Amino acid sequence: MNISSRNSDTFSSDSGLRASDSQKIIIIKYNAGNIRSVNNALLRLGYEAEITADPEQIQQADKVIFPGVGEASTTMAYLRETGLDKVIINLKKPVLGICLGMQLMCSHSEEGNVDCLNIFDEKVRKFQLPEPNVENIKIPHMGWNQITEVKAPLFDASLEGEYVYFVHSYYVAIGEDTASATDYILPYSSALQKDNFYATQFHPEKSGSVGERILENFLKL
Repeated sequence: MNISSRNSDTFSSDSGLRASDSQKIIIIKYNAGNIRSVNNALLRLGYEAEITADPEQIQQADKVIFPGVGEASTTMAYLRETGLDKVIINLKKPVLGICLGMQLMCSHSEEGNVDCLNIFDEKVRKFQLPEPNVENIKIPHMGWNQITEVKAPLFDASLEGEYVYFVHSYYVAIGEDTASATDYILPYSSALQKDNFYATQFHPEKSGSVGERILENFLKL
């Protein structure tokens, strides 16, 4: 089955998708990257998702994934222009923000000095290199790093200390909504959780079997 329209694309494969789960999974379609890689990760797990910008379809979803690779201020402008900002804020079912998606769910970003969705009362700040930079640390933080102090329900105890994949120059400090921590230049929030909103700074869709376990935990909420 392959259905496409101006606002949505539905994907499936011949290998048994989990139709028996009877949940509607939406990946929000907007002007940010890594949407297809997220969808491919879900397909590997046996789940079918719909990629759409249709507010009605998003509101009817059982699970919503808000991915993103891009620049904060231009992306927020797009979300406001299309009304997707209000749609996301008012969702009541589980929502997972990824990378830029997580940062846009915070209150403010230094990237473009822009106010964001304010789901998490946290500011997004740019990494600053230490002085002197004796370890030759680079920005962006790119590659594999550990997640620690993991909290359910997005994580289970077996994920403590596992490695996941990061690409980012901005970070969220440790706070009351921190669901996992990572150390790069300083300790920061590599995941957040508040009410029905979950978010990861890392890319679970690029984090191998560990990332698949995290996505599976989200889809089973």
